[in-house]
Amino acid sequence: MKKINLSEKLSLFNDYWNPRIVGELNGQQVKLVKFKGPFTWHRHENEDELFLVLKGRFRMEYRDSDAGSADHKNGSDTDELPNHLREVCLEEGEMIIVPRGTEHRPVADEEAHVLLFEPASILNTGNVRNEFTVATLDRL
Repeated sequence: MKKINLSEKLSLFNDYWNPRIVGELNGQQVKLVKFKGPFTWHRHENEDELFLVLKGRFRMEYRDSDAGSADHKNGSDTDELPNHLREVCLEEGEMIIVPRGTEHRPVADEEAHVLLFEPASILNTGNVRNEFTVATLDRL
């Protein structure tokens, strides 16, 4: 058993949207990542994700696919698509769990340091492959 100093590990890298593994347990990985700017819209069909803000703040944007159809059924005269954008703002010491199947993207206006807890099998961009995809994660 070794203790892990998260601040020390975060000082070892400066890039954004590139998670590093700092621990594993029961088929889950603990990762550290720095956010800045918007990430890509994506979802994970089979995995939930936990995001814990260690430093800074970010917002988790997600699309609520049921909201638009409910508005339409309730007589709303908006022509919005059924995918309404919603967001949850997170500060230091706060966390959010994104349920599997939820389309989401984190956005950080300033640099944020985040701890992720998720299954080892997860791809950081879920159902999308693009310039943000990191297929093989480094270990710290």
